[in-house]
Amino acid sequence: MIERYTDMARLFAHGLQRRIAPLGLAPAQFMTLLVLWAEDGLTQKELINRLDIEQATMANTLNRMERDGLIRLKPHPNDARSQQVWLRALRKPATEAAEAQNQAALSTLSEAEQTEFIALMTRVIATMRAQR
Repeated sequence: MIERYTDMARLFAHGLQRRIAPLGLAPAQFMTLLVLWAEDGLTQKELINRLDIEQATMANTLNRMERDGLIRLKPHPNDARSQQVWLRALRKPATEAAEAQNQAALSTLSEAEQTEFIALMTRVIATMRAQR
């Protein structure tokens, strides 16, 4: 059973990577953009907490994103040690790529099955987060 979960995660990630590559995005950059589209101007520490990744990984991701013109870093107005991360571009084409991958992955399921599958995944994710 573990093999099936690993296969699903790997295949979905590969499909998403293939769809966002023409936009010049890597999966880590895409995940960072998703969080920033929900709330722009977060600090690196806030991004680390929301994405549950290591500080060094986030620093490298943000450096590449700034170099590529995807974000801009600005000093935090209330904390001289922090910088805020602000978006610059790509929301529409990146979310369209992700939606295309979602549709492809779920295409053999009925609408009711898709709803149930997403609800079950949401519960499993919540359980795993609670166990951290």
